[in-house]
Amino acid sequence: MRKSILAAIFAFFLIAVGAQAQQIDAAFGVSTITAPSSSSALNSTNYAAQTIGGGAYPGFSFDVLLHKQLGVQTEVYWRASQNVYQGYQPFRPIFWDVNGIWAPRISPRISGEILAGVGVQNVRFYNNYYTCSYFSGCTTYDSQSKFVGHFGGGIRFYVTKNLFVRPEAHLYLTTNNVDFSSYHAQRFGASIGYSFGK
Repeated sequence: MRKSILAAIFAFFLIAVGAQAQQIDAAFGVSTITAPSSSSALNSTNYAAQTIGGGAYPGFSFDVLLHKQLGVQTEVYWRASQNVYQGYQPFRPIFWDVNGIWAPRISPRISGEILAGVGVQNVRFYNNYYTCSYFSGCTTYDSQSKFVGHFGGGIRFYVTKNLFVRPEAHLYLTTNNVDFSSYHAQRFGASIGYSFGK
């Protein structure tokens, strides 16, 4: 997973350089995930009684505006500490997505962000033993990945010409998310970022 994320970010910047991007933005943020509670799945045979919500999620985002206010964006956010699945197994969710971005300028110091795209919800279930493979080496977790539809938005407030603060909100729609209490989760947070070429 780590190698694929790094490869995607590297490819992202190669595309940006090749396309002579008008603006590149990079940001670091902290969010939290909200999702239906464990008890909301008790009357359903489709979902497990386990919420994916809660906890702090640090992460990074990068975008490239290729034509005026339109471009591509990628981001990765992971739970900072492990949660406990069904009372016994530690786990950690990771959300990674690639989006189209529209970043309309509202005023000289304020810009919007509207995102839509696809990605992956990867959940690592931690064990007390090592699992080894030729490609990934040895790990103490098993990974489970699900396809995600992603929608999000934020508002950039520029503190200086290039430095911005961005409150943001995101919606994840996960296919076949039977291990948790719902197919959807929301992320709310804020980021600090920098715009190159602005």
